[in-house]
Amino acid sequence: MDIIERKFYSKARFYSFLTTLVLVFVVWYSTDQFVHIDLATLGYLLGSIVFAIGMVIRVCFWFARPATSQVVKRSIHNLKSADRVKRNLLSIVKTGFENIFLQKFIFKRGLYRGVQHFLIAWGCIGSLAFTMGLVFGLFRFSLIDADTYGVIMFNHQVIQIKADGVLAELMYNSLNMFAMMLLIGATMALIRRTINKDVRVTQRFEFDILPLLLLLGAAVTGLALTVSYVFLGGFFHPELRLIHEVEIVLFLVYFPFGKLFHVPIRPLATAVPMNYQEVVKVDTRACKKCSSPYSNDDQIQDVKEILAAQQFDLQLADGTYLADYCPACRRRIRVMKQLNMGAPLGDPYGPIQTINGIHIPGFGQKRAEEFYGVPKQPDEETVSAK
Repeated sequence: MDIIERKFYSKARFYSFLTTLVLVFVVWYSTDQFVHIDLATLGYLLGSIVFAIGMVIRVCFWFARPATSQVVKRSIHNLKSADRVKRNLLSIVKTGFENIFLQKFIFKRGLYRGVQHFLIAWGCIGSLAFTMGLVFGLFRFSLIDADTYGVIMFNHQVIQIKADGVLAELMYNSLNMFAMMLLIGATMALIRRTINKDVRVTQRFEFDILPLLLLLGAAVTGLALTVSYVFLGGFFHPELRLIHEVEIVLFLVYFPFGKLFHVPIRPLATAVPMNYQEVVKVDTRACKKCSSPYSNDDQIQDVKEILAAQQFDLQLADGTYLADYCPACRRRIRVMKQLNMGAPLGDPYGPIQTINGIHIPGFGQKRAEEFYGVPKQPDEETVSAK
C-alpha cells in the first residue's frame, strides 16, 4: 500500500483516485453495467464525483492536523479497550442522539438559531442522501404494472409499492420536503445575518453568506421544477432543469471547501465526551500545584503529544509540563517567569513584591486582604474564646 501511495506523491491523491474507482464501480454495478443509468442526471453524477474527490482531499488534510490526528488515535485506542465498551457505546449513542439528531447544542444558543440550524442540517443531509442515491443508481424505480412500482436497490428489487400509495408519495416528494426545510432554514439564517449587527461585524461573505445563497438557490430552483410540471404543464421546465443542474453542481464543488464541510465532520464530535469525560462534566485530573481538579489524564496526555508534534517545548525545570497545572496556576507560573521571579512565598493570592516597589495583584479567584490595606480580622472562634 505504501508503494502505491508513493506513486501518487500524496495520500490525498491516492485516496481520491481510489474513491473515484469505487464510485464508478458502484454506478456500474447498481445500474446493471450502465444499462439503467439516467442520462438526465449525468451532470449531477460528474458534479458528485468532483464533490467526492474534494471531500477526500479536505478530509485527508483535516486528519493530517496534529490535534485531529491525536483525537483519532485516542478514539481508536479507546474503542479497542475491552473495559470501556459499555462507556463508549453509551457515550456515542447519547452524544449522537442529542447533538447530531436533536442538535441540542445549537438550541442552547437560542430557539431561533436552533430551529434554523435544525432545518438547514436535516434539509441538507436528506437532500444529499436522496440525490446521491438517485445519481449513483443506488436505487431506482421499475414499473411492474399500471399500479405498482418496484424499488430496485443495488440492482436488486427490495420492495413493491403502490403507485398512488402513501410510501410512494413520500418517495416522490422527499426532495420537495427537504427543499422546503432548506428554504425556511436558510431564509431564517440569512435574515439573522442581515439584521443582527453583532453577527454582521464578524461574518464574511464567502464563508457565511455564500453557502446560504447556494442553499437557497438549490431549494428555489428545485421547488420551481415541481411547480412547473405539476401546476404549469411543464412550462419553462427544460430551462429550469438546466439552471437547477448548474446550481447544484456549483453547490457540490463548493461544499468540501466552505463552511458546509462541518456537516459530514460533525459526527466525529462524539469522540470528545467518549475520550475526555471520565465522569460527565466532572474533572478528575488534579493540578500538580494546587491539587484542584481541572481535566483528565487522556486529555492532558493528548495535549502534550499535540504540542510536541508542533515542536512546542513547554517542559519546566522540575520535569513537569505546563499542561500539568490548572489554568490559574498556569497563569501564575507564566507571569512569574516573565518577571524573572521564583514562586511567590506565603499567600499565593497576596500581592507580589517587585524590585521597583510596585505591588501587582496575586492570581486566582480572590485577593488577600493585605492587598487592599485592610488589617486581617480575627476569626470568630478566636473572638468567642476571648
